[in-house]
This record gives sequence, structure tokens and C-alpha cells, in this order.
Amino acid sequence: MTAQHDGRPVTVMVVDDHPMWRDAVARDLSEAGLDVVATAGDGPQAVRRAKATGPDVLVLDLNLPGLPGVEVCKEVLADRPELRVLVLSASGEHADVLEAVKSGATGYLLKSASTVELLDAVRRTAAGDPVFTPGLAGLVLGEYRRLAGEPAPAAADQPAVPQLTERETEVLRLVAKGLSYKQIAERLVISHRTVQNHVQNTLGKLQLHNRVELVRYAIERGLDDG
Repeated sequence: MTAQHDGRPVTVMVVDDHPMWRDAVARDLSEAGLDVVATAGDGPQAVRRAKATGPDVLVLDLNLPGLPGVEVCKEVLADRPELRVLVLSASGEHADVLEAVKSGATGYLLKSASTVELLDAVRRTAAGDPVFTPGLAGLVLGEYRRLAGEPAPAAADQPAVPQLTERETEVLRLVAKGLSYKQIAERLVISHRTVQNHVQNTLGKLQLHNRVELVRYAIERGLDDG
């Protein structure tokens, strides 16, 4: 089944420094009905092409020449915050996983995953779902909670707390509980796009950059309880 995003095929960019692997992944995605709009073999090239093509999903390796994958993630999301990043890496090291997520990656999949698992992960990532190789999701949630337990850095001039609407707060509470955008849309009987808009508005109001920071903010305020 062709993956759709806003009524059109999901667009994907594949970044890996190994040509045979990169081409194989791009071919598998194309044959599954996704639109592979670009590929790249190093960090700087990945940043340029991602900004130029604006894919829905960036399938990104971490070990890249020229610029590490986590830096690629940061640079691309600074320019295109709506883009989803799915890390596809040979490393299952906890430090690599957490660094990738803190950089804004939506999900993290090991290269040992099957083609079926990869296709499912790309489709779910495009829909805004956090996707992780089994065993890694608990690690990431644990890190969210650890960060939430740390005291926030003191600020000289503490800005006024931004006012969220009742619906934005409701969406934020469900994000903190780990629900995907699709699940939130079904729970609140609103469209997937409306959920995304609420999240983007909330990020802007709170001056946050990604889902990781948003979940930390919500947990700090106890919005994941109840």
C-alpha cells in the first residue's frame, strides 16, 4: 500500500555514506510506493539537499563524513522544523540513541531491521509517530523523565509563562503520555493536521525546538499524570 501524506505519496531522502546500502534502501522505499526525492553520501551534501527538496522523512545514518548525522539533524530541522527524521544506524549504543533524539530525531531504527520494518517505520514517522527499535523506546522515555527531574538552569530575566489554549494543553498532555499524533487525533476527534498545528503553535509559544523538549516541559509540569 502506498504511504500517503496529505493525500500524496510520502517523500523521503536517504542519507548514508555506503553507496550500495544507500541505493538498496532507496530502491526498497521506491518499490513500496514512496517518493525518494534525493540521496546523499556525506553530511554537508545531506544538509544542502534536504533543505532544497524538503522531504517528509529524512532516513539518516549517524556516521557520516564531513558532518556527523546528529549535526545534520540539527541543521536541517532548524531550517525545516516540520521534517521528520528517522535515524537508521548500525549503532545501538545508548549514548548514540539519546544524542540523536535530543537532536530532534523522531525515531531510531537499527540497520538489522527487515525491509518490512523499515517501510513501516518510515510510514509511521511520516505520520508523526515516534518509532524505535524494540528496547530503545523505554530508554528514551527514561531519559525524558531523568531530564525532567533535573533543575532548570536559572535565568536572569525569567519571561512570563506563555498562555496555552485549552486544546493546546490537552494535546500537550497526550503527547507527554506517549500517544502518536494519529492516536491524539482519534482521541480528540480532530484531524491529524490539526494536531500538528497545535504542536507547532505550542512549540512556538514555549520557544522549544522539538518533541523531546516538549515532552520534558510537559513532564516537569506533571501533565503526563492523570
